[in-house]
Amino acid sequence: METELTQYQQLVDKIPLLKKEIAKVIVGQEEVLDEVIITLLAGGHCLLEGVPGLAKTLMVKTISEVMELSFKRIQFTPDLMPGDILGTEILEEDHSTGKKFFQFNHGPIFANMVLADEINRTPPKTQAALLEAMQEKLVTYGGKNYKLPNPFLIIATQNPIEQSGTYPLPEAQLDRFLLYIKLGYPSEQEELEVLEKTTGTYKASPEKVLSGEEVQQLQQLTREVHLDSGLLNYITRLIRATRLENTTIPEVKTYVEWGAGTRAGQALVLCAKARAIIKGRYSVIPEDIQTLIYPVLRHRISLHFRAEAEQLDTDYIISKIVELVPVHAK
Repeated sequence: METELTQYQQLVDKIPLLKKEIAKVIVGQEEVLDEVIITLLAGGHCLLEGVPGLAKTLMVKTISEVMELSFKRIQFTPDLMPGDILGTEILEEDHSTGKKFFQFNHGPIFANMVLADEINRTPPKTQAALLEAMQEKLVTYGGKNYKLPNPFLIIATQNPIEQSGTYPLPEAQLDRFLLYIKLGYPSEQEELEVLEKTTGTYKASPEKVLSGEEVQQLQQLTREVHLDSGLLNYITRLIRATRLENTTIPEVKTYVEWGAGTRAGQALVLCAKARAIIKGRYSVIPEDIQTLIYPVLRHRISLHFRAEAEQLDTDYIISKIVELVPVHAK
């Protein structure tokens, strides 16, 4: 048992080194990086929203490199078909016998880390094919199942501007994403550093820190992190406070059309445990929950038109829930 604990501690100790290597390429965005790593440790997928030019692709590619994971990028366009993502069968010939047969040719989704770039630019049929693979972690073609690699993480991006010609994800499909991460502009100092590094002779060479097998071990460790019954009760009350039939919060009653489902509670538990791991702890604290409730809930709450009229977003509603729901039940 002691040997096992030592091995786990050695893995946890690698996480600061992991972030240090990523920082050689990516300046700032520490909160976003934490949330992407949390998504991976929790075994889910995330939606990353940010304007063009904020190095989303470079960030995901760098994370895959330092974790020794295979990486593929898929540019979503209006003419993209499910077969372009999942793969397709091609007719092959056995040269020794002359017999012809169909061979499944794996698509770009067969990678540990897949960047689904601008997912809202492709039609619902293609979006649905991707989301099915995310949920089942396998591809079904011609009556056969093909397992996707493990670990498997999809990071889908969408652009908050230029909404013409897009196909917004339905709420039921958005719910499949563990976290909805918002990528903001860098600070002035960070932007200055980016300009210095990317327009000169500096060339980053991040080193590999974790293997795919070690990532799987960290995923298992995440599920073993302690969460006491009081904090589990707190998470339950937070989720139920988003629903009109359960809430006593005025802002929810006024601005929310429908609240979060049970999957939101599962996501918050797993993400809080993953955050504890990356902070070097084996037990969840209230801060883990209060920090991650925003990316967990912002795509799982539907607002009334009154909220849009008053320019209020889901983060505002979540802040009121965090403020008014006590950590300890009365």
